[in-house]
Amino acid sequence: MLSGRYSKQGLNNLESELRPYTSNKDNKTVTPQLSRHLPDILDHNVSNHIARYNGNGLGQKKNYYNSARNEVYSRFSTADWVASNKSNFSLSERERSVAERLRTDAFQAVKSTSDLTRTRQDSNTKKLAVRVSDIAFWKEELVKEINLMEHECANLEYHKRQLENAYHDTDSPLNIAQNCLKMREKRTSIDLVHDEVERLLSKEVELIKLCRRKMKETLQHASVQLKMNRAAQSVCEADVKDKHHSQGLDDRMYQLRNTSSRIGFHPGIENVDNTITEPVTWVKFTQSNINRSTKERESSEALRRQIDQLLRACANDMWNQFNAVNNAFIARIQETSNAKNTLQSHLQRTNIEIRDMERTIDLLKTALRDKEAPMKVAQTRLDERTRRVNVELCNDPVMAGLQREVAEIKESIRVLNDKLQQSLEALSRMKKARATLESDIAVKENSLSIDSKGCMGARKNMALDSRINGPIFNMPLVV
Repeated sequence: MLSGRYSKQGLNNLESELRPYTSNKDNKTVTPQLSRHLPDILDHNVSNHIARYNGNGLGQKKNYYNSARNEVYSRFSTADWVASNKSNFSLSERERSVAERLRTDAFQAVKSTSDLTRTRQDSNTKKLAVRVSDIAFWKEELVKEINLMEHECANLEYHKRQLENAYHDTDSPLNIAQNCLKMREKRTSIDLVHDEVERLLSKEVELIKLCRRKMKETLQHASVQLKMNRAAQSVCEADVKDKHHSQGLDDRMYQLRNTSSRIGFHPGIENVDNTITEPVTWVKFTQSNINRSTKERESSEALRRQIDQLLRACANDMWNQFNAVNNAFIARIQETSNAKNTLQSHLQRTNIEIRDMERTIDLLKTALRDKEAPMKVAQTRLDERTRRVNVELCNDPVMAGLQREVAEIKESIRVLNDKLQQSLEALSRMKKARATLESDIAVKENSLSIDSKGCMGARKNMALDSRINGPIFNMPLVV
């Protein structure tokens, strides 16, 4: 039923207005504009309404006015109805076929995606296992290198302490050698010579200074090497720490399963890439750390060998020089002692000769005094015989004998005076020689005291620490 009535002219106009939509031969669905003019259908049996509006079939549409409605609607033909059913059947079959294909495709998609997801998850799980294994391998290599480096640092520290002890132990030998040179400057007179002992002592001082300089340079090198060792070890330890953290994290990810309770959605995380290395650079970084540590460790081992060689070389050189100086001291002391003994022997003989000469002088003086009385007698005789008178003043044999006697006595006195003068001069020279001998003996005694007591006494305490590797200064005590 229509809700109102229309005039004939109004119905004609409405029919002309609706014709483009009702004469659709392709049985297409009405447009939204047409739906506004269709009546409201209370029951949903379309065929009842079609028969109600057009009893002559759908092919020829006629407009009917139903007083029970306010709208005009069209009726369809049986062919349209059959076509509509067939269309719906075809649509249903087509949609079922599409749905079946979609179900098949969906099943295949579910199966393929499940297999792909499972395969990808298994692959990544295996990759995580390989990654954990790789991290564990390089971590173990780093730990081995760290342990080796710790052992090497301990060995280098020990050698460094040994070298420091040896360096400090050279203070005493250097001071003793220098003091020996200073003490030998107290020699006097002819004994103040640049002898073999002094030359070897000077060489010993230079040798000890050279060894100390080499030890100091090596100590500085050892300190730097220790810092390099610790720096390389620190880098390896930091790498191990990072790998330990990464190993724990990847191991937890390896243990993670679909049923784990710690999983959750993180939208957009697949777009986040905060990586800074690749597997090749990652391995190269660790290899570089290990190679650096290995290189520093090899340098440290070479330095330890150098320290051992330096200690042995310095010990042998100083020991040989110590023995050479001691031997020179012994030889010099022996020479000085022999010279002193010879001087004392000469002094003893000189003293004896002086005493003999003094007795000879006394004898000569006595002989001279003994010539006074014969001279007086001879001269008195000659003097008294000059008082003869006249012819008695005869040059008789007595006269000649007395004259010869006086002359002989004068000659004897002259000879005795010459011998006395010579003896006095000889006595004076012997006394000077004795003074010279006594002075030289005092010089020799001073030299012997300096060399044997001062220098050799000090050199008895010159031995270095025998705990250092090598034949180090187990010095014999020279008597």
